Amino acid sequence: MPTFDDITQPHIASFEHDFKRLQVTARIVFDGIEFVGRLWFHEEGWDDAGVPDRGAITGTSRDEVIARAKALNIEQIAARYRRAMAEKRQFKGLRKVTDEVLSKIRYLNQVSVSMRAGLLDIEGAAQEIEITEKQLHELVDSLRTYAGQVSSK
Repeated sequence: MPTFDDITQPHIASFEHDFKRLQVTARIVFDGIEFVGRLWFHEEGWDDAGVPDRGAITGTSRDEVIARAKALNIEQIAARYRRAMAEKRQFKGLRKVTDEVLSKIRYLNQVSVSMRAGLLDIEGAAQEIEITEKQLHELVDSLRTYAGQVSSK
């Protein structure tokens, strides 16, 4: 069974926009039902987290999400970039950690429900719950670092 830790961010495309060279990746996670990808736009030469598109690209596998993302033409990717910039968040670091916390909580619930339904053995599920709980604590401890930090670019 895929887990929420199985996060990949493969390269999708590169394009020019307003005299900037942009790299496009897709952050793909398994949400317990399907794989969900979001495009991220990174300006070449910058070390920031990039700007996420709020639109999701879904599939039954990582490869399907990647194929769907790569099937977008440059005009569609540019339109998604413009939408992302119009809705650009100021506190991207905090948002990223918050998204990870929510993903871990969903995963914790998925494991518990699967265990109660008899789909997972109790010992394995308990170990997975313990690991996920530890990861949640680490993420919560890191929130202080990102709170109030406005990301430039």
